[in-house]
Amino acid sequence: MFEAVLRDIQSYDRIIIHRHSKPDGDAIGSQVGLKAIIKENFPEKEVYAVGDPAGRYAFVEGSTPDTVTDEQYEGALAIILDTGAAALISDGRYRLAARTARMDHHIFCEKIADTEIIETAYESCCGLVADFARESGLRLTSAAAKALYTGMVTDSGRFRYDSTSSHTFTVASYLMEHSFDTTDIYRNLYADDFENVRLRARFILKIQLAEHRVAYIYTTKEEVEESGADIFAISRGMVGTMSDLRGVDIWVNFTETEEGVLCELRSSRFNINPIAVKYGGGGHAKASGATVKDKETAMQMLADLQNMVKEADQ
Repeated sequence: MFEAVLRDIQSYDRIIIHRHSKPDGDAIGSQVGLKAIIKENFPEKEVYAVGDPAGRYAFVEGSTPDTVTDEQYEGALAIILDTGAAALISDGRYRLAARTARMDHHIFCEKIADTEIIETAYESCCGLVADFARESGLRLTSAAAKALYTGMVTDSGRFRYDSTSSHTFTVASYLMEHSFDTTDIYRNLYADDFENVRLRARFILKIQLAEHRVAYIYTTKEEVEESGADIFAISRGMVGTMSDLRGVDIWVNFTETEEGVLCELRSSRFNINPIAVKYGGGGHAKASGATVKDKETAMQMLADLQNMVKEADQ
C-alpha cells in the first residue's frame, strides 16, 4: 500500500510536509512524526514542515513550523497529511512543488495530489503514518513515536471512538516500544487551567436541545471576544461538552468568526458527513466540520440534522 509514497520520498532530495490549517493533535503529530522518520532514515535529504502555528499542541517536540521560501519548492516533493480538501491545506504553496503526495484517513472528497493514500479505516493519520514506517521497515525515533502516539490518542478520543479497532492497538503497541513517557502526553493534553474549567462550565450552560434531541451551541462573535478564548478552544474545544448527553445522537457547535460560522458536527449513531459536505466541509462519518457564511445557513444545517434523526426514527 505504501510503495508509491516511499518511492516518492526516495526520489526527491527536498521534501516539504503540509497539513491542514487550525491543526489538531493528529495534524501536528503526523507532520512531526513523518518529518522525523524521513530525517532518521534519509539523513541526506532536506525535510521541512510548514503551516500555521501549532497552538495548544506546541508541546509536541518539533512542532514549530519551518520557514520555507517559494524557491525551495522548485524540484521538491510536497507531502500533504490529514487533509480531506484542498481548501483546508495550511500553505497553498504545495502547488509549486515538482510532485505532490497525500496520506489521509478522511472520507474522500477530491483528488489533491499526484500520489494518494486514503485509508478511512484508520482512526488517525498518525496511525497511518506509523503503519507506513512499520510496513516499510523504516527506523522510528522516540520523538517520532511520541508525536504519532499523541495524534492517535487525540483523534481516537483516548481510544473511545468507534473508529478504534484492534489494529489501532497493534499500532499503538508498536509505537510504545520506542520508549517515551505517556504521562507527559496526557498531562499536556488533559491537565486544565482553572479559567478553562470555568469557560467549559459557561458553555455547558449554553447547550440547547433542538427538535429530535439534536444538541447545539451557538456562539456569536461578541461572545467569542468577551470570553477571551481563541477560536479553536471554543469551536472544537467545546463540542465535546455535548458528547455524553443521554438520548442525544447528534450534536453541533456553531462559532461565529470573521470568515463565517465554524460548524463542528458530531454523532454517536449517524453518518453526518454528507451534511458537512453539502455545506462545503468534510471529515469523517461521525465527526465532520464546515464553515458557512452566516447564522441563517447554520440554522439550515441544524434543520438538516434534525431531519436526519426524524427520518431514521420514523
